[in-house]
Amino acid sequence: MFFSSVDDISEEIWQSLNCENNIYFQRDFLKSIEKNHPNIIFSYIVLLDKNNHPEAFASLQIVSFYMNDLKKDFELFLTKIKAIGRKLRLIPNKKPLKLLISGNTFVSGEHGIFIKDNKDKQLIIKKLAKAILHFVNSNSKLKIDAFLLKDFVNESLFITDELKGFNYHPFSVEPNMQLQLSNNWQNFDDYLAAMKTKFRVKARKAFKQSANIKIEQVTLKNIDEQLPEMEMLYKKVAQNADFNLSTFNLNSYKDLKQYLNEKYILKTYWLDGKIVGFISGLVNKNELDAHFVGIDYQLNRQYAIYQRMLYDYIETAIDLQLKTVNFGRTASEIKSSIGAVPQDLTMYLRHKKSLTNKILKLFLQKIQPTPFKQKLPFKT
Repeated sequence: MFFSSVDDISEEIWQSLNCENNIYFQRDFLKSIEKNHPNIIFSYIVLLDKNNHPEAFASLQIVSFYMNDLKKDFELFLTKIKAIGRKLRLIPNKKPLKLLISGNTFVSGEHGIFIKDNKDKQLIIKKLAKAILHFVNSNSKLKIDAFLLKDFVNESLFITDELKGFNYHPFSVEPNMQLQLSNNWQNFDDYLAAMKTKFRVKARKAFKQSANIKIEQVTLKNIDEQLPEMEMLYKKVAQNADFNLSTFNLNSYKDLKQYLNEKYILKTYWLDGKIVGFISGLVNKNELDAHFVGIDYQLNRQYAIYQRMLYDYIETAIDLQLKTVNFGRTASEIKSSIGAVPQDLTMYLRHKKSLTNKILKLFLQKIQPTPFKQKLPFKT
């Protein structure tokens, strides 16, 4: 069953799926993302069992991805694939790649496919691959070039490797940096006490540098006046990123804050009456997922803005008695210095054209996450 909007899915189906204890599969969350990104085509698949009862749900997004948006560590890969692709007339000069994504475009992790308990997950992944093909073939106007299924943890690979039988190629990019909180940490001071002296000194230095920064909770009452400054800071971060599938519309924050209330974390950082940064995050079950941030890079080094943000995520998670902080991709080394460790995530990519897909496989085999020095800040 295919749906072009969350609103088209019946209450009966939602009740049968029983997936909304996970925020990423809640109607309000999905609707807020759909509503605020008109440049993305959203679709949803509900898979049925042999008795025609819903057994799985997948969100799809179709984005126009420009190869020139790949930067830095992707430059060599980009240059090679462009040269070969254009020589074979497989990649046009200016036309964007129409990419169908199964997963969440704006969040790292397994947040795009829900499967009910006690179901044959390998069979369902096969059914999903067939459903995606059927969806694309029956909608010729979409003109999809490639399919991307993201982001699967290592424990899921025995299931998702079934996609290889449908000519998908697995590859890894940057890991999700993840911090497991100790049950002994009742407050932020306990977290600092667990650190080796060198890293505790570094943390205290960051707090000293950022002492003049005031942190304000963003609410529905003050969000409109703060959004323009937040958008400017977010764009600076987005432009600095190596890889973005799409640009996040910060107007989504208004809906997310309204729907999720205290489960959506949104704070601004002020210096001399001006916003110099912001953080956003989502509490899902017993985890805090860091979302997008904005930073004034000109002031970042002097006032340790980003370092302070990372500690604030941790303090928030401890205060809420959560178990895990997911910091997402990027800046792996600095995140490791506060205790986060890499969680590998695998994506699966397939080009619609068979010849291009064979060439793609060769290049995906060469893609590796950017190496970094893993810090070990905690006492043994």
